[in-house]
Amino acid sequence: MKLSILGCYSATPRTLNNTTSQVLEINNHMFLIDCGEGTQVQLRKHKIKFNRIKHIFISHLHGDHFFGLVGLISTFRLLTRETDLHVYGPKGIKEVVTLQMKLADSWTNYNLFFHELTSDKSELIFEDDKVEVHTIPLNHRVYTNGYLFKEKEGERSLNVLAAEKANIDIAYYRKLKQGFDVVNENGETIKNATVTKAGKKPKSYAFCSDTMYKEDIIPIIESTDVLYHESTFLDKHAHLAVKTKHSTAKEAACIAKKANAGTLLLGHYSTRYDDLNAFKKEAQEVFKNVELCDDGKVFEFN
Repeated sequence: MKLSILGCYSATPRTLNNTTSQVLEINNHMFLIDCGEGTQVQLRKHKIKFNRIKHIFISHLHGDHFFGLVGLISTFRLLTRETDLHVYGPKGIKEVVTLQMKLADSWTNYNLFFHELTSDKSELIFEDDKVEVHTIPLNHRVYTNGYLFKEKEGERSLNVLAAEKANIDIAYYRKLKQGFDVVNENGETIKNATVTKAGKKPKSYAFCSDTMYKEDIIPIIESTDVLYHESTFLDKHAHLAVKTKHSTAKEAACIAKKANAGTLLLGHYSTRYDDLNAFKKEAQEVFKNVELCDDGKVFEFN
């Protein structure tokens, strides 16, 4: 599982800081999460292939999380994209994107599908045989969702020597990897667990965009391997977090601790702060395994 941070600062882009956007590579999928202004420039800068992005997840309709979307969709058209593109986001996202396309007479030459979200409960919004994606309802000034990305259980690992010793025909090896018991050449049923073991542990990633402290999300993200949680403010400005419906680094750490997360990633920093290490220091007072996001930083979790 690989996470590329294209931007992780709040409110407005600056010369060296970009607003929220990430690319998650998980089980042969490449998902774009939020699309702040300048995202396509960051994609090019970090040599991420545009045509591999087939699903875009937008948390909410504040500009620092989606103002780059129309430009990216337009660029896909100019690059003569043919692959379908799916956009997931709050109700209204289709209207705001298609209106700009209509006024510019710039319709796509590929299929563009919008999946508009309205529920205040967690729901499954994407699933195939490898990955599933659930919403994480958040509490911000407008309707907002985070997203939980979960790998599905993969194939089991086959002990070939044990299978041979059990006189299992090679034709049944695939069934064993899929978790089935099989009948050997002597007509005996061989239990799967005697010749296989569990495969690689599935990974999960929870993206919690703009939100105030919200313990309701803990059951949804319980035991996630990696949790990204916004941390706009330090504790000394907690009153601003309440006013703007954002979180502090310490509050993000509390969520990580209560959810038994593996690693906590902090981001969405207010640009009032010059030293990001203060965010990590405050969070580690509550939860030890903390990493700081920054533009261009890449995390790999194996």
